[in-house]
Amino acid sequence: MLNQPTFVPVGTQATIKSLTPEDLKNIGVEIFFCNTYHLYLRPGDKTIKKLGGLHKFARWDGKLITDSGGFQVFSLGRERGSEGKLIKITEDGVEFTSHLDGSKHFFTPEKSLQIQHNLAADFIIAFDECTPYPSKKEYAQQALDRTHRWAIRSLQEHKKLNKKLNQDLKLYGVVQGSFYKDLRQESAKFICDQDFDGIAIGGVSVGESKKEMRQAVDWVLPTILKTKKPIHLLGVGEIDDLFDFFGRGITSMDCTIPTRIGRSGYFLNRTGNIKTDLKNRFKTKIENLKFKDNQEPLDPNCNCYVCKNFDKAYIHHLFKTQELLAYRLLTYHNLAFMINLQNKIRKSLKDGTFEKLKKEWLGK
Repeated sequence: MLNQPTFVPVGTQATIKSLTPEDLKNIGVEIFFCNTYHLYLRPGDKTIKKLGGLHKFARWDGKLITDSGGFQVFSLGRERGSEGKLIKITEDGVEFTSHLDGSKHFFTPEKSLQIQHNLAADFIIAFDECTPYPSKKEYAQQALDRTHRWAIRSLQEHKKLNKKLNQDLKLYGVVQGSFYKDLRQESAKFICDQDFDGIAIGGVSVGESKKEMRQAVDWVLPTILKTKKPIHLLGVGEIDDLFDFFGRGITSMDCTIPTRIGRSGYFLNRTGNIKTDLKNRFKTKIENLKFKDNQEPLDPNCNCYVCKNFDKAYIHHLFKTQELLAYRLLTYHNLAFMINLQNKIRKSLKDGTFEKLKKEWLGK
């Protein structure tokens, strides 16, 4: 299980865009996150199973985690129409419309677990309903009750499939409850009372403020920590998040930001200006004119392949000319930056210097 601070990059389609498995190993990535919804639609979970499972399919011998597909079922449906128009929620599951071709599909807790067992990642997640932000309390309560019933069904199906397929996949239950303290705490207690291998905290990266996100996590952590089980925070993982949550007992987080901003031309670095707002303190646009003839590495404190072999001027040129190598180089560096920080946090927690490290990076 993921028992120490671990940053989990996101490889939605069974790949971290532009990087090879060898790249990931060289960077120090131990695990990455794949998306059940997208892989179900193409190439299909049964196809992946036929080809030997997700590890063999992706040529990756490290760890893998898949989500339940629930977040995409709800979020993509709602993005394409008003709530309920492209998704239909029943007690049994959710009918949704594919964002690819408009075809109709139906996910139940059992179906989600069957797909995930076909993919055969090391860690999988129970099917849950991710409520939109903001949600009225009445709706949030109904969704939470449904999520808890689905959690039991997910767990039952998981145990059956582990036995039937001779697998030992580990299942995370998901804490929900929107942004209501009593619902969050009710959910934490319910999920922690079940026989899950780990606990995931969901629904905290759906458009809320950082303050609200931290508050929602604070409400449930005391209960979850008592279980001594791994805790995964879904969809969260900026620089300040790593310090705030790893320092409080969260053991893993997944986030698309480092790779996504890399493809948009931003590289991660410590700008040196601690007064800069946190959102911009650790990222810089490579297309800035000042880098046109700059022969320095992206980050002088980084020893990744990119920083040892390329300078800002060249990468600036690649982005200006829209060369494909540009996206690969910044993606590589940004992931290396995150993994290096993960390792620093691990070490600081072991040797008692975490608060000092946090202050050096965040100024608080």
